Amino acid sequence: MCISGTEGAEGDAVARLVADGLGFLLVDEAIVARAAQAAGVEPEVVADVELRKSFLKRLLDDLGSSAGVSALAAGGGFIPPVDELSPSDELRVLIRAAIEETAARGSAVIVAHAASIALGERDDVLRVLVTGSADVRRRRLIETSGLSEEKAAAALKASDAGRASYLRTFYGVSDERPTHYDLVVNTDRLTPAAAASLVVQACEAGARPAQA
Repeated sequence: MCISGTEGAEGDAVARLVADGLGFLLVDEAIVARAAQAAGVEPEVVADVELRKSFLKRLLDDLGSSAGVSALAAGGGFIPPVDELSPSDELRVLIRAAIEETAARGSAVIVAHAASIALGERDDVLRVLVTGSADVRRRRLIETSGLSEEKAAAALKASDAGRASYLRTFYGVSDERPTHYDLVVNTDRLTPAAAASLVVQACEAGARPAQA
């Protein structure tokens, strides 16, 4: 399963609840980026298919052996978008490879800007977008970050622009559409728990096989 979310839509919280509800592994771009940076992964490791597979196997095995899915989300705290980690091109290749390897293993919730695009050809992946209106997302940003109205609006605009740039630059998607996803959830009124319940129901109902 892939879950993408716009800033302020509480997609990260929804993803954690979905993973908990299904008993799935939770993997996101920032976890992969942090692991690669901590391990000092060199460009040649990314370029070599076998070395890359070896690293990804160790990473995913380590994630799968951790105590509880929620522990993977930095102790339940906010996981910054991978954009904020300023990854190199090599790291982006590694992130995409991790997304594909995770999907192949199944029973995982993948949280990433473009996982739904990267895995769009697979028939065994439920693709979810968690979003909301700009007004509601801006209000949440003010509440959670303490930013002024003006700065929150600017931050939201920058985040949405960065997301669009990411999709365009690395996946050739110039116009993100609802049809890129199997389920679009608006959290203007829905709590993260209610949104997660809908996603779990869609998965269990067989919108896509629940193992990936």
